[in-house]
Amino acid sequence: MENKRRFSLSSPTMPLVITFVLFLALYFGFSFRYTPMLKPQVFYNIFIDNATILILAVGITYVLLIGGIDISVGSVVALVCMATAYLLEFTTLHPVVVMILMLIMGAVFGLVQGTFITYFDMQPFIVTLAGQYFARGMTAVINEETIHISNKVYQSIARFQIKLPGGFISPIGLLSIIVLIISIFVLQYTKFGRNIYAIGGSETSALLMGLPVKRTKLAVYTLSGFLSALAGVTFSIYMLSGYTLHAMGMEMDAIASSVIGGTSLTGGVGYVLGSLFGTTIQGTIKTIISLDGTINSWYTRIIVAALLCAFIVMQSIFTKSKERVKRKEKSKAKTTN
Repeated sequence: MENKRRFSLSSPTMPLVITFVLFLALYFGFSFRYTPMLKPQVFYNIFIDNATILILAVGITYVLLIGGIDISVGSVVALVCMATAYLLEFTTLHPVVVMILMLIMGAVFGLVQGTFITYFDMQPFIVTLAGQYFARGMTAVINEETIHISNKVYQSIARFQIKLPGGFISPIGLLSIIVLIISIFVLQYTKFGRNIYAIGGSETSALLMGLPVKRTKLAVYTLSGFLSALAGVTFSIYMLSGYTLHAMGMEMDAIASSVIGGTSLTGGVGYVLGSLFGTTIQGTIKTIISLDGTINSWYTRIIVAALLCAFIVMQSIFTKSKERVKRKEKSKAKTTN
């Protein structure tokens, strides 16, 4: 019985369960104080307002699972917004063509970063920090002023409502959920997903097993760039503008969502579903502060920081618990033999 209890404590799904329970407690607990939270539309608004962060968090989860990091994603969102606004307002390109160009640009951006990290053995933090500066700087090169998007297609997408019981969800909110579902399938049921977990668990072991480590890491960073661009497209629809200061600090929100959702910073442990709960927890905190009206919005950062520290400590405890269980299993096996 005790051995089973220890196994449950060291289970990689435990942080995910805790995050889910925390979200439920936070949302429904405060709904008794702030009754508008019981309205379905308030719940749907969490997905609408945080669609960009959810897509970024999904991309970040891929990167964290291989033991990497990508802090350029927020700047890529800003660059995509600015480039989209410029192309829509000052050229005759069709909006669909602009979207495709932005997705290709994001994928190429991730591919270049992944090449430096994978084949030149450079530190992911340094490479993506350079990418962050480059992408943010390029927004100012395109235009230093705000460019408002007046394109009718973009405005119609921004206004479009998909009816749901008790309210509606926007196309970008639905898109973020679709990205999440596809990523759950990829990570849990494909060879590519299994390779990601294997590399994050131990890159050396993955190499000895003959897994395509470099190719997989390159694909992960390319995918991160692609999802960053996709998040940029959704943010441009949400904001209907391009601005050099768009998405400032959004990469940290995405990383926080992934870590709070139970993804380990050391790689190999985590579920992309946790990114959803991490994002909705942040969205719920923002909703509570908005409904209260007397709390400073900066308390969102303080609360998220506290949660982040708590989950990092929790990950450390789970890791040590798992190691103890493994050591005891090995000692029992030796005694039996």
